[in-house]
Amino acid sequence: MLTAFAALVPVFLLIVLGHILRRALLTQDVVWVGLEHLVYYVLFPALLIDTLSRANLASVPIAGVGGALLLSVLLMSALCLALRPLLVRWLGIDGPAFTSVFQGATRWQTFVALSVAGNLWGDPGVTLAAVGMVAMIPLLNILAVWVLAHYASPRRLSWPNLLLTIAKSPLIWACIVGLAINLIGLPVPKPLHEFADALGRCSLAMGLLVVGAGLKLDGLRRLGGAAMLTVVLKLAVMPAMAIALGMAFGLTGTSLAVVACCASVPSASNGYILARQMGGDAPLLAQILTLQTLLAVLTMPVVIALAA
Repeated sequence: MLTAFAALVPVFLLIVLGHILRRALLTQDVVWVGLEHLVYYVLFPALLIDTLSRANLASVPIAGVGGALLLSVLLMSALCLALRPLLVRWLGIDGPAFTSVFQGATRWQTFVALSVAGNLWGDPGVTLAAVGMVAMIPLLNILAVWVLAHYASPRRLSWPNLLLTIAKSPLIWACIVGLAINLIGLPVPKPLHEFADALGRCSLAMGLLVVGAGLKLDGLRRLGGAAMLTVVLKLAVMPAMAIALGMAFGLTGTSLAVVACCASVPSASNGYILARQMGGDAPLLAQILTLQTLLAVLTMPVVIALAA
C-alpha cells in the first residue's frame, strides 16, 4: 500500500503544480500549447521506444499477460460504446464529453504502472509491465483516435482520412519502432540510449504539468455523473475484467498481480493532450484524471492484494 501511495502522490502533486504555474507564472496559452506538442510528439514516444527496445520479452508469459490486458481493453471499450445512448439520455453527455469518458475508462498511466511494478517486483515486474505496453498502447491509441474523430470532430472523417489520422499517431509509431529494435536485436549505441532515456524521463513530469494547466478546480466542487461513472469503470470494473481474464489464461503470482497493477492505474495524462489536439472535452478529462489519481491511492493496493 505504501508503494502505491508513493507512486501516486507525486503524480497528483505534479498536476497541482501545473495548475499553479498556469495561473501564477506561465499564464500565456502559447506556452502550454508548445509543451503539449513537445510531450505528444517527442518526449513520450522517446520513452516508449527506449522501454520497449530494452525489455526482455522472452522471459515472461507474453500471451497470458498481453491477452488479458488486450481483451480487457476491448471489453471496456465495448461497454463504453454500449452505454453511450444511456449516457446521452440520462446525463446529457455530448460527443466531446463521451470521448473523455471513453479515454478515462480505457487508457492507463504507463508511468505509474512501471513505477509500481518495478518497486514491488523488480526487473521481472518492469518486463511484465512492458508486455502490457505492447498489448495495450497501440490498440488504445487506435481506439481513442477513432472515438475522438467519430464523436468529437465537427465533421465525421471518411475512412481513408480516419486511417490516415490513426497512422500519423506518434505513439503508435513509437511502439512499432521499439518492438522492431527489440525483435531484430539491433544494437543501440550507448549515447543514443542515454539520449532517449533522458527524453523519456522528462515525459511524465511535463505531461502531468500540462494536465494541471488545463485543470479547473472549481469543477471538483460540482462533480458530475460522467466523471464519477468513469472513475468507477476505470478503478473497479476494468481491474475486475483484467483479473478474471488473467485467471482464465492461467496466470498466477507475480504475472497476475502485474496485470492487476496495469489495469488499476489511473488513466493516462497524454489522453488529455490527445483530447486537446482532436477536440475532446479536455477539462472533463482533466477532472477525471485528478479524481482517479486521488482515489487510486486507495483502490490500487486493494486490487493488487486481491490478485496476489
